[in-house]
Amino acid sequence: MPDAARIVVFGDLIDDIVVVPQHAIRPDTDTAASIRHRAGGSAANAAAWMASLGASVDFVGMVGAGDAAGHAAQLPGVRTHISEHPELPTGTIVVLVDGDSRTMLTDTGANAAMTADLVTDELLDAARAVHFTGYSLFGSPHRAESVASLIERATERGVVVSIDPGSVGFITDFGIDEFLDAIAGATVLFPNLEEGRLLTGLGDPLAIVLSLAQRFEIVALTLDAGGVIVARRGGPVEQVPAAPVEIVDPTGAGDAFAAGFLTAWLASGDLAVAAHLGVQTGALAVRTVGGRPRPAAG
Repeated sequence: MPDAARIVVFGDLIDDIVVVPQHAIRPDTDTAASIRHRAGGSAANAAAWMASLGASVDFVGMVGAGDAAGHAAQLPGVRTHISEHPELPTGTIVVLVDGDSRTMLTDTGANAAMTADLVTDELLDAARAVHFTGYSLFGSPHRAESVASLIERATERGVVVSIDPGSVGFITDFGIDEFLDAIAGATVLFPNLEEGRLLTGLGDPLAIVLSLAQRFEIVALTLDAGGVIVARRGGPVEQVPAAPVEIVDPTGAGDAFAAGFLTAWLASGDLAVAAHLGVQTGALAVRTVGGRPRPAAG
């Protein structure tokens, strides 16, 4: 029997290098900066936040040879299923932080070789939900086919499928219609405003949510300082304000929101409760460098 709260998270696992310049970057010379190495990856970040909120979580990912144990250790409370690629290195992202914005320079590494086929039927049989990001689609055609198959396998079992679109740049390269076709049948979509505008061609947040709700049962559109708008297909729209917070690093805020929302919704079935926990968890994420929960003091 499936665990009423167990979530399978599939996708990117990354070594983040987070760079926060102390002032404007000066070309061709030195710029003083804070540089921190953190474990990251949108899917892995979400899994970490889910576990920190008390959810039962399985994470499926891929790293370079010799790196699985180290990354598993950085996902406390998560049951990990991390494969090692014999040739490709662990993915790396250099994150340049500038106030509440960031620029990411990405080498996907071993993530490019993994597909949704790594999520076994055995894992789905024990799950209530499966969550992944758009990063799991981009690359070879087989990756999109495996995601479509995963959605079909999950749906057959009554397993909720939630998706964070992940990247405006990569969606544009992949193709908007192709992306929407590949994730057809998913239950919950977590776009930010920029992603929502790209996927619908609309500008108004409410119009974006209502448009996407024609395709997905639940849509939660995050608006940064504007909070979140949540709609259920054919149902009422909820708007929850953002929590006031001083932003240290916005990395992982969307991952934390999705984690809080999905964890609360599976437990309560209440979209307003889910949105509030999502907003609160996202606020925690931006208070620290990196995209994961702050380690417990030991």
